[in-house]
Amino acid sequence: MKYVALNDLHVSLGAKMIEFAGYNMPVLYTNLIQEHLAVRNSVGVFDVSHMGEFLLKGEKALDLIQLVTSNDASKLTDGKVQYSCLPNDQGGIVDDLLVYRYSATEYLLVVNASNIEKDWNWISKHNSFGVDMQNLSEAYSLLAVQGPNAIKALQKLTQTDLSSMEYYSFTTGTMAGIDEVIISNTGYTGAGGFELYVKNESARKLWDAVFEAGAEFNILPAGLGARDTLRLEKGFCLYGNDINDTTSPIEAGLGWITKFTKPFINHEYHQKLKTEGVAKKLVGFELIDRGIPRQHYMIKDAAGNTIGEVTSGTQSPSLNKAIGMGYVSTAFSKPDSEIYIEIREKLIKAKVVKVPFL
Repeated sequence: MKYVALNDLHVSLGAKMIEFAGYNMPVLYTNLIQEHLAVRNSVGVFDVSHMGEFLLKGEKALDLIQLVTSNDASKLTDGKVQYSCLPNDQGGIVDDLLVYRYSATEYLLVVNASNIEKDWNWISKHNSFGVDMQNLSEAYSLLAVQGPNAIKALQKLTQTDLSSMEYYSFTTGTMAGIDEVIISNTGYTGAGGFELYVKNESARKLWDAVFEAGAEFNILPAGLGARDTLRLEKGFCLYGNDINDTTSPIEAGLGWITKFTKPFINHEYHQKLKTEGVAKKLVGFELIDRGIPRQHYMIKDAAGNTIGEVTSGTQSPSLNKAIGMGYVSTAFSKPDSEIYIEIREKLIKAKVVKVPFL
């Protein structure tokens, strides 16, 4: 078991801790719905320090990134961030990630905690370009300060003009008197806010300052449970649920991060799927009858034939209805298609809807 720098703080706050991606992580502090709504309506803080960070430097850094990622990183300019994925050579996805451009020769890749070693090995295997790779994952903490009031709270702590920072841009600045904090206008909640990368030794100072600045907005710590319900309301994919080693980004509705303007690993396979069409698609759905969909529940048609599988599901705290995502046969992928979720051997009626749900 690995521990984030603020592990003892979370325990002292009474958080329910679980093993997640090999780390001891807070899943909730008091009440999932309360934490969820605090982020959606005001501001909350997630400790997501389990995420991985790789620094890539060198004249050929972009060449390596272009080969291993599906998006076109040549479109990035200094201070911009790009969502992308690492295609494998079997038609699936090694991981999804964020690519940060410092300069034409220096990039930061932010990867999922469960895939740090796997991603490092995969990128290293394809590094025939002499790119200097550094795994910074153990040195950094990451606080996601999310919600519509995040900017008001954080602006008290920095001279950086946060309101002028575009979505998916970043800078390195001083925050709460701590130098060289990476301030990133990104997040996994769809509620707005910033992600703050800080050296482990300054994580507690930053946490305390953020909570003091956010006190007037009733800021709350939020656990992985609320992070999951928030991202699902926005239709964001979760690696290991909605995308994995066997799913193509084209099937997952991630054609927008799959650019055929340059070659990348196994691009011919995904281009063929885009041209010829896919047999299954990732869709959003909401339940019409009562029930809560969960990962791996079967999706059926009216006659009881299996047409797919649930990848994510929950009772949405913002919408107060059961929602989910899953892969279905393409014939059932259009909005308003009638589908059924098999819950405890009963067929629960649902319909396909466009994402985001909110």
